[in-house]
Amino acid sequence: MTSLSDHAGFLPLAQLPSLVAQLMAHGYQCLGPTLENDAIVMRELATADSLPRGLQAEQAPGRYRLTQDPQQRYFAWANGPQAIKPQAFAPQESLWRVERDATGALTFAAVLPAVRPQAIIGVRACDLAALALQDAHFMRAGRRDAQYAQRREQLFLVAVQCAEPAATCFCASTGDGPTPATGYDISLAELADGFITVAGSAKGAAVLQALALAPATPQQIETARQQGEAAAAAQTRTLPSHTLRDSLMSRLEHPRWDEVAARCLACGNCTAVCPTCFCHAEVDEPALSGASSEHARIWDSCFGESHGHLHGFNVRPDIRSRYRQWLTHKLATWHDQFGRSGCVGCGRCIAWCPVGIDLTAEVAALTASEVPS
Repeated sequence: MTSLSDHAGFLPLAQLPSLVAQLMAHGYQCLGPTLENDAIVMRELATADSLPRGLQAEQAPGRYRLTQDPQQRYFAWANGPQAIKPQAFAPQESLWRVERDATGALTFAAVLPAVRPQAIIGVRACDLAALALQDAHFMRAGRRDAQYAQRREQLFLVAVQCAEPAATCFCASTGDGPTPATGYDISLAELADGFITVAGSAKGAAVLQALALAPATPQQIETARQQGEAAAAAQTRTLPSHTLRDSLMSRLEHPRWDEVAARCLACGNCTAVCPTCFCHAEVDEPALSGASSEHARIWDSCFGESHGHLHGFNVRPDIRSRYRQWLTHKLATWHDQFGRSGCVGCGRCIAWCPVGIDLTAEVAALTASEVPS
């Protein structure tokens, strides 16, 4: 961890529930890691002491399995299928409503979500980077998305350093982890006897101040720093350090696209778990009475056939063109839109692909003829 010596506190292990209690006292609905359907997902914590301990997640291409952590840590798991995204960009929501009165006149009104302040406990560095990309899309100047903004502004993020990256993680190569650097309200680094704490916002500082923590010692800070470096060094998957835009766009007819298309099911799992994907469809949901209708937004995927449909034809009629669209947009043309890649190295698309397609392996195959930079 970096730049912590002047303002890092230390939260003893037994006092972690007091942090959750403080967040609840500040009016936050607290979401934390929960075991559900054999996966770790973020759900509301019933009490301040209901964070689970001793969970780990074994991940590989097409494989996710929970295991036990012998050290009984709170945050020894790398990530689950759910990122921050559903809390800001809802999977399904109404955007506006139209109603017909007795005279037949139509009235249109925006629909904004009723949102409670939410604290998410256990956010990873890769997901903070992904949220920054979602912000760049949904909250850009002149095109601010009201529904996203209303949810986003109610989030309080408690980030955690990843000490145990999964075999599918490669955030170190994308520059997005494993130690949180920015975008959080509070950052934690879990040690054997407690947590190094850092405030990243005025809201975070207020919560930590109420806990009256002792300062972290130089030795504790150094241990956390070494832990982060070890987690980065343990990652075996990588993406090339140089920008892939020109490399991929010059290989649009590479035979590897056919090879991966023969394996890909176009199921959309990768886009559903990806923390940066923001494709959506909009549908109208009329009432049976005909007196009203709601215009809704739902998550969509560029792997779906309907996503590429234009008037009278489909611009991406096969899996080859859909996979190519996803990979080249994510890793190449995002540089044109946002000044960086759309991949944060979380590895979810690898673990949750039912046929085990590995994004890093596909990029390596596509760029194999290049001289490393």
